[in-house]
Amino acid sequence: MSEIVVGLDIGTTKIACLVGRQNDHGKIEILGMGISESVGVTRGVVSNIEKTVASIKAAVVDAEKNSNVEINVVNVGIAGQHINSLQHRGIKMRNNLETEISRNDLDELIDDMHKLVMLPGEEIIHVLPQEFIVDNEQGIKDPIGMSGVRLEANFHIITGHIAAAQNIYKCVAKAGLTVDQLILEPLASSAAVLSNEEKEAGIVLVDIGGGTTDIAIFQDGIIRHTAVIPFGGNIITEDIKKGCTIMKNQAEALKKKFGSAIASENNENEIVCIPGLRGRDPKEISLKNLANIIEARMSEIIEHIYYEIKNSGFEKELIGGIVVTGGGSQMRHITQLFEFITGMDCRIGYPNEHLYKAPNEDVVKPTYSTGVGLVMKGFDNGTKPSSDELIKKQQGESRKGAVKFLDNIKAWFENEEE
Repeated sequence: MSEIVVGLDIGTTKIACLVGRQNDHGKIEILGMGISESVGVTRGVVSNIEKTVASIKAAVVDAEKNSNVEINVVNVGIAGQHINSLQHRGIKMRNNLETEISRNDLDELIDDMHKLVMLPGEEIIHVLPQEFIVDNEQGIKDPIGMSGVRLEANFHIITGHIAAAQNIYKCVAKAGLTVDQLILEPLASSAAVLSNEEKEAGIVLVDIGGGTTDIAIFQDGIIRHTAVIPFGGNIITEDIKKGCTIMKNQAEALKKKFGSAIASENNENEIVCIPGLRGRDPKEISLKNLANIIEARMSEIIEHIYYEIKNSGFEKELIGGIVVTGGGSQMRHITQLFEFITGMDCRIGYPNEHLYKAPNEDVVKPTYSTGVGLVMKGFDNGTKPSSDELIKKQQGESRKGAVKFLDNIKAWFENEEE
């Protein structure tokens, strides 16, 4: 029986817990999932511990029931406006030209990056090697097995506020779970919806969530740029609520059922009737007016995205264009609006790229791209250890790579409890 991995997507509007395993062909089979409303998260960041814990527990219980798996260890996503990225180069001088470059050499380079001095309150979440240079020979993607004295690497380093990660860790611990990896959400989404050919050609992954819009740019198979914009589907709902003077739940239902990102696609005479409050007359809302509100805010979000694309310096090298995923991508005519503003090709990203089997068709909706990606990322480090080994590791052994961040938080958390 292959190892089972659980992805926990703590979003602004929903918390999704997905349970999956990998088959012999490397495809992911989702065994079950649980969804609960997220009431303690604002713009991707935990704002109320108790409410978030209750939502996590509800999603986990639901997932356990649907998959017949007891859940103890999870991979958790992190997002929010506090996420930043930077480029850095690391150098390692090797003593012996005779020995081949090994995985240890690369690990030492990555460990060195974790020693970079960050701004107060910030910590490194991911260190992603982009390309290696061996004795001034550039553009090497995998130097293992080569000979050379001077090993250099360009790194894409993702940082975040340690307090935001501590709060996520606290919520998961209070829900009776252990964190295996803390993973940046746009990286998880891109694993679920992008093919290797697209990453090679150059592509922008845009994940429009409830509170944030996550961006990841790939070119030549390498991650080049990441960003998080503090706007998502919720701000559009808020605009509809104010613009049409209706209740928030009515605004959300209107957006989902009748929303369009391009106003010119609607006729003037299309009207929707909204029930009035206790004895008041129903309210008539023009779908053209609704689309005008949505288009104005959506255009602003796309302008932010386009700024990040230009800022990355790879605007002219992205043959694959844009892939939009997340709950916000399900609005009608959204791809046309993206193409109109950016001039780049655009498609909707479904998380079925690497899926073998799903318990129901809901799993392959763009809404669950991050959750599916978190499960996939759990299998990235080769063979997963058994649950016992994992727990032993988390009780004391030092861990490398991204999990170093988690260790620092764990130490802080234990000291606070004493």
